[in-house]
Amino acid sequence: MSEIADPPVARQISMNAVMRAILARGAISRADLAKVTGLSKQTISDVVRELEAAGWLRPQGRTMGRPGRSAITYEIDGRAGLAVAIDLGGTKIHAAVGDLLGHVLAERLEPTAPEGGAVLVEQLARTVEKLAAEAGAAVRDLRFAVLGSPGVFHPDTGHIAIAPNIPGLDRIDLRGLLAERLGLPVVIENDVNLAARGEQWRGHAAGLRNFVFVALGTGIGMGIIADGKLLRGAGGAAGEISYLPLGGDPYDPRGFALGTLETAVGSVGIARRYAGFGGREGASVRDIFERFGAGEPAAIAAIEETARIVAPAIAAVGAVLDPEIVILGGSIGVRPELVEAIRKFLPRCTPQPPRVEASGLGSRAALVGGLGVAVERMHDELFGVGLPPVGLGPLAGRNPG
Repeated sequence: MSEIADPPVARQISMNAVMRAILARGAISRADLAKVTGLSKQTISDVVRELEAAGWLRPQGRTMGRPGRSAITYEIDGRAGLAVAIDLGGTKIHAAVGDLLGHVLAERLEPTAPEGGAVLVEQLARTVEKLAAEAGAAVRDLRFAVLGSPGVFHPDTGHIAIAPNIPGLDRIDLRGLLAERLGLPVVIENDVNLAARGEQWRGHAAGLRNFVFVALGTGIGMGIIADGKLLRGAGGAAGEISYLPLGGDPYDPRGFALGTLETAVGSVGIARRYAGFGGREGASVRDIFERFGAGEPAAIAAIEETARIVAPAIAAVGAVLDPEIVILGGSIGVRPELVEAIRKFLPRCTPQPPRVEASGLGSRAALVGGLGVAVERMHDELFGVGLPPVGLGPLAGRNPG
């Protein structure tokens, strides 16, 4: 694939207008491009010729059902730009190679190497190599790797802190090591922030400018989209609601490791609460929800009490950020039983309860967000002006379940 030489500003703007029109409308003729963009037919012909020669556009067909001669229609060649998105978790790695249109070309799900550190870097690199091959490409054909990581990621230093579920992650330069191993730029973002970007791109928050994504599973975290942009905070820790002084004694230093709220509503806290209500010791959260459905009093009490603690946290977020919607994700947050219980408690602790919905993307939210960021970055790199990935078709590809 050839590169487009740095164009003059006017040509760059014209290319941007053409790409936006094709992204929004799909296959389109040069005559219709001129009408949509307001550019002259000669400019459109020159831009389309240049983009086609460089491999970014391809003929798709011809216009039908119109008087006169039919015209060639053009579409974006998705394979002109490839990138990989990785959702790195403490127990699993979920990764996919996507194209310039956000279509999934290859996808893998595998257990995370328990050794962490350098072993993890090598595992990630091998995963990318396998995915590239499955997509009919090589690693050198990829333009970006976007990785969602647990913990607090500082974008200036590249340091990841507070990621206890992956050994040694806070002691290595993951971005630098992986970029060196793969030979391509690596973008790292907090995994919950990426999930928020996924919802913004192709989830419940599409078209919204102010919302939060709250992930509740082993722990709890939040991604914030304010005025259409991701809010990271001074040190990359915006949204770390695990440290809200709710659900326990905020002055107990034992809460400093995981956070007072996370200690109360994370999976370990729910299991402890269930046992305290007379449930079986050692039961998993999945077991507790199954027993909730069967009407077991201890399970009902544990889930209801968890919702009673989460509701004030959401109320606090609503008072500070005034989101259009609060999206709940994570293995626990998407459970309809918990969502309904939270909705029940919210009006009892705030006069203006925000709208609360379970994520429609489920466990794929961070992966979808990573692909969205990759598409956005590729557009920015290739055409010089950031193109938000709007109007793109639905993600295509396999879901390994």
